Amino acid sequence: MTITGDLVDILLSTKTKDIPEEAQELARQVCLDGIGVMIAGAGEPLGLGRLAFEYTKELGGEPTSSLICGGFKSNALNAAYANGCLAHALDFDNTWWPLNHPTSPTLPAILAIAERDGCSGSDIVRSIVLSFEVQGRMRVASASIDAGTGFHKPGVSGLMGAVTASGILLGLDEDQFLRAFGIGGSRAGSISTNTGTMTKSSHSGHAARMGVECATLAKIGWTANKDMFGAGGFLELFYGADHVDRDLLLKEFADPFRMINPGVGFKKHPANYFTHRPIDASIELATTHDLQPENIDSVNVDFPTFHYVNRPNPETGLDGKFSVQYATTVALLDRKVKVASFSDKRRFSPDVEELLPRVHLNMRNDITRSFQDCYAIVTVQTKDGQKLVERCDKPRGIWGMPLTRDERIAKFRDCCELALPTEQTDRVIEIVEELDSLENVSELMDIIRDGKAITPEWNS
Repeated sequence: MTITGDLVDILLSTKTKDIPEEAQELARQVCLDGIGVMIAGAGEPLGLGRLAFEYTKELGGEPTSSLICGGFKSNALNAAYANGCLAHALDFDNTWWPLNHPTSPTLPAILAIAERDGCSGSDIVRSIVLSFEVQGRMRVASASIDAGTGFHKPGVSGLMGAVTASGILLGLDEDQFLRAFGIGGSRAGSISTNTGTMTKSSHSGHAARMGVECATLAKIGWTANKDMFGAGGFLELFYGADHVDRDLLLKEFADPFRMINPGVGFKKHPANYFTHRPIDASIELATTHDLQPENIDSVNVDFPTFHYVNRPNPETGLDGKFSVQYATTVALLDRKVKVASFSDKRRFSPDVEELLPRVHLNMRNDITRSFQDCYAIVTVQTKDGQKLVERCDKPRGIWGMPLTRDERIAKFRDCCELALPTEQTDRVIEIVEELDSLENVSELMDIIRDGKAITPEWNS
């Protein structure tokens, strides 16, 4: 037996009834959060949603699967791509440890197939949990790679998560599943240097589409290497042999499910997760001390040495999602960070332009680069001589510090505020929180397909 064969055996033998209720509940939470983020992503300030819809219309395709807030259907491949782009457009999709974005490459593929084929909510729950587990084990096996460098995770582990989910929903047998992973080995790829552009979100879109494609090709007989995770060398190729412990791929697989331990991180702010500690610290400082912009002389952010988010002068609002300096600036000025915080209008507004050059990032080698264990210290020097300091060790929503249901629902409502009437938002919440009992997702997809793709405006 091969490593990939052992993996497929586990996937095929694990039924929904074998999945603990805690993991099933987290799958429902993941589904609701992912739908909300896709709805909000349709109104991404630079127009990513509009472009994704225009592109999909040019492709055509049999109308079987909904484009969220697009108002039309395309085939499952195209819908998975477009919705995958929406899911990562705002960098608001959930994440976990070791770092990965497990929802944006998988949920769009799941919804596209489920709508087309009439899959049950129970099957959707199973596909979410197992696609998360595969991604999680892949990242455990490659945990020593540097975050933010080389391949962007959704294009590699995310794609194999999408293959997993698609294979489950399409009912692949063992041989077909082996070949689906083999095909996936020739579909994976992404590059972190596209961070700050629309192309970063397309890593999730491409992964979702390729997940559907790989499973579909395998089902009709397309051939491929049948041990992609073993002799096929996938992990070593994409992560580097020095960063891979292949045995960890299956060690303690689903015992417990990684959705349970370490858990899932639900983002509270629509920005790169490394900026959340400075954001939380800045909001706490501004709120506690009633900081007024005119009284801020300078700001210093102590942070690990991590150049990925060292962007003192982001070129666009979107680029600002990956800038500690910009995220700190808007958090201090507005005492909150929302989708409109990363519009070009907010980025180049006079108060941001005035404060941003005085926000300094002090990267320290003595602060660990490990996302799990690092921290940030924000120090504000006021013009009246005060020195105000706030340290953040764990951002709200990180695994181990989950958002409450009220906080998660508030985030979902914020994402839907401009897109759906309140009664439809309420209905989506009701449907997804009872996901495992659904016969199909037709009503859900009808609602979110006809949502409005509206860009939130920042108002001074």
